[in-house]
Amino acid sequence: MISDVEFRRLQWRCRRGLLENDLVLQKFLANHRDTLDSHSLATLNDLLALDDNDLWDLLSGRLDAVEACSQVRHQDMLGRLRAC
Repeated sequence: MISDVEFRRLQWRCRRGLLENDLVLQKFLANHRDTLDSHSLATLNDLLALDDNDLWDLLSGRLDAVEACSQVRHQDMLGRLRAC
């Protein structure tokens, strides 16, 4: 489980310029706050490093996660995000 400080930083990083991303990420955080650990935090931060349009293409399914992300942990996190 991540600390309150880490969670607040993550909330701030999840505020995006694209409303669609914002909605998905905020819902994910609300549903999964208690299950986030340091590994999932690192994976989510990797995805948050993408620009808004690329992130939305992955979240919406326009880009296939298997083709776009070489690491299984990124594919798993995208699956969790899409399920929200």
